[in-house]
Amino acid sequence: MLATQHRLPRSNPEEQGISSKAIHSFIEHIEQQQLELHSFMFLRHGHVVAEGWWAPYAANHPHALFSLSKSFTSTAIGFAVEERRFSLEDPVISFFPEEATPEVEEHFEKLQVRHLLTMSTGHDANNAPNIRGSKDGNWVKAYFGSTLPHTPGTQFLYSSDATYMLSAIVQKRTGQTLIDYLQPRLFEPLGIAGVAWETCPLGINTGGWGLSLTTEDVAKFGQLYLRQGQWNGRPIIPAAWIQQATSRHISNGQSADSDWTQGYGYQFWRCRHDAYRGDGAFGQFVIVMPEQDAVIAITSGLSDMQAVLNQVWDLLLPACREGAMQADVKEQQALTAKLSTLAIPPHTSICRSELSTTVSGALYIFNDNEMQWDSIQFEFEEDAAEITWHEQGAKKQLTCGIGAWLAGEITDQEIRQPIAASGTWQDDATFVITCRLLATPFCQKIVCHFHKDTLTIDLSRGIGTDLKPFLQLKATKNKG
Repeated sequence: MLATQHRLPRSNPEEQGISSKAIHSFIEHIEQQQLELHSFMFLRHGHVVAEGWWAPYAANHPHALFSLSKSFTSTAIGFAVEERRFSLEDPVISFFPEEATPEVEEHFEKLQVRHLLTMSTGHDANNAPNIRGSKDGNWVKAYFGSTLPHTPGTQFLYSSDATYMLSAIVQKRTGQTLIDYLQPRLFEPLGIAGVAWETCPLGINTGGWGLSLTTEDVAKFGQLYLRQGQWNGRPIIPAAWIQQATSRHISNGQSADSDWTQGYGYQFWRCRHDAYRGDGAFGQFVIVMPEQDAVIAITSGLSDMQAVLNQVWDLLLPACREGAMQADVKEQQALTAKLSTLAIPPHTSICRSELSTTVSGALYIFNDNEMQWDSIQFEFEEDAAEITWHEQGAKKQLTCGIGAWLAGEITDQEIRQPIAASGTWQDDATFVITCRLLATPFCQKIVCHFHKDTLTIDLSRGIGTDLKPFLQLKATKNKG
């Protein structure tokens, strides 16, 4: 069935016991604190009561989920255990006899599938960078080359290599990649289409990161868990697994004010207020609030993830009331207007430079540089600028709106990515471009300084407005 046939039902907030004014206040507080959200979807009693995307991000764009991917990997483990493919008590080394030297077997004999799920493997350092850097591309072998200074199950250490091993176990026992295994069991029943998940050099899905989905797909996943594995009256995941996966299995701190110290389940975080969540770097969330019968899905490009959760607890959680509320047409209209006009501001035009005419069509030749850019050329029009450059002989192009976002695509490492770019003349000789990679929280800033026959380009990159300079390029106008 097509994903459009599985679209979540919509409702206004008051019908589901929430005031439109409270949701409006949440959005305003988020923006006042300059927390860069890319999308927001709020479900109550199974209905979407509010949803919005900050332009240039849009509903149809899948967004990188980073470690929120882990909760989907956990779900695959739940299916496999239910199908008796293996048990949580099975030793991890037992799945990989080709790596089971006597030394490895002795070292890893106590490490079980359960310990991978609860991030209690016995490591004292994050080994994910080490396994990803293995020269032969065999991440499983690299994992068994690590040391376990602690007894598995005794302490918490968050590390994506544990989740990668869960993905490798699923593939070993089922003969399918994680994404293929989940396709008929999870993605198809929920109407989730076009799923993409990164793989390691040996073709194993990364598990702990690398999954990309739309905001509504993330919300569906949260709603499935809220309903104890039921979807449209049909059991998808055993309720017993839902209960286990979202329960506290290990302590991860003592702070009463942090949502990262409330305990950890099977690749799910426990939260304050008896809620739980899956989350990923830079603010990717699915938050499940059983007591309020609510789910929140968020994608972002920010560093302070706790600040977003604080706003959820302070403004949205207490707004959930029992029973329907009297319709507030004025507040509903104000909320609808706010959600329909959400936007990350593009560059606004400060001035019109005469250089837009004199440098258009000129070819600039770069000095030797680590980006391996050969040349660049600009074509300025009234409402757009086209930038063409050659990188290792390959032609690449970017078109940006002048004072507006302009959507397009760019090729990075042979992968086409959706982008939006905006530019403006900062002064008579400086043209500034911001390019947002719409499937990710990342963006780049390109500042072009024109001076007589020379061009200097300052490149910055990062998330949201937190951009760090990383390279300066110099070029000279070709007079030939």
